[in-house]
Amino acid sequence: MCTVCGCGKDDVKIEGQKHTHDHRHDHDHSHQHGHHHHDHGHDHDHTHEHVDDEGDLHYGKGIGGAHVPGMSQARIVQIEQDILGKNDHLALHNRERFADLGVLALNLVSSPGSGKTTLLARSAADLLKTMAVAVVEGDQQTALDADRIRDAGVPAIQVNTGKGCHLDAHMVGRAVDNLTDKNVGLENGGVLFIENVGNLVCPAAFDLGEAAKVVILSVTEGEDKPLKYPDMFKASDLMILNKSDLLPYVPFDVDTCIEYARRINPGIEVVQLSALTGEGLADWYDWIENRRVSMIAPKKTT
Repeated sequence: MCTVCGCGKDDVKIEGQKHTHDHRHDHDHSHQHGHHHHDHGHDHDHTHEHVDDEGDLHYGKGIGGAHVPGMSQARIVQIEQDILGKNDHLALHNRERFADLGVLALNLVSSPGSGKTTLLARSAADLLKTMAVAVVEGDQQTALDADRIRDAGVPAIQVNTGKGCHLDAHMVGRAVDNLTDKNVGLENGGVLFIENVGNLVCPAAFDLGEAAKVVILSVTEGEDKPLKYPDMFKASDLMILNKSDLLPYVPFDVDTCIEYARRINPGIEVVQLSALTGEGLADWYDWIENRRVSMIAPKKTT
């Protein structure tokens, strides 16, 4: 997984900034790799490969939860702890910054094709009528989605992750710097949407400093997605079932999907909507507003 390999860091590009190699928060552990060849020569630790009665192979049973050829499970755990520890430190700074600004930051995650960008463009444009709204847009390449957001009248910064399959806290912090430079109004509160790279695996592990992860699942996907990608649904506060207008035409069982999601995360909330027709959007906006109110309520009482 990317917490072990550190994929794509040198290819990251953030709109409004010259490309630099200022990725030291992810790479300053690299000195550990040069003198640990004994970890890789004979310590292959194949015991984390599990074969069940059907002959199916399972590589997530070891303590590292993953398989890397030539690397022991203990080494996987060590590297993952190093990388996530650095990310969590930066996420804490982001979270403190958002709290000081009174900004509700939401991390939107999904598979490709869920309708996430369509939902985001419509939601951001609607909410912008009553509050400050901005978007950090994550993709491996192109600024197509950020352009869609900007065409809707909403300020956005594109982060291209290159070979990377997720956003991290450093990328988000730098993107917010650029939004602040543009004076988009977030210094007075509002909502920051962070659209993560389309992927239901690696973004689950990376805290960006957000108030909540929101997982978007289209009814054109399988209702078993929560069971297939449990880490993401466990990490999310809200599951949006998008493209509800297609329910009469696709074999998707809403109740089963919700039951699977709550089997993984009993506290997950659910909103069913269609970004195309607008059905259910009011419930989504109410959820956002309730989050905003709960976030700023302590400030009102001090």
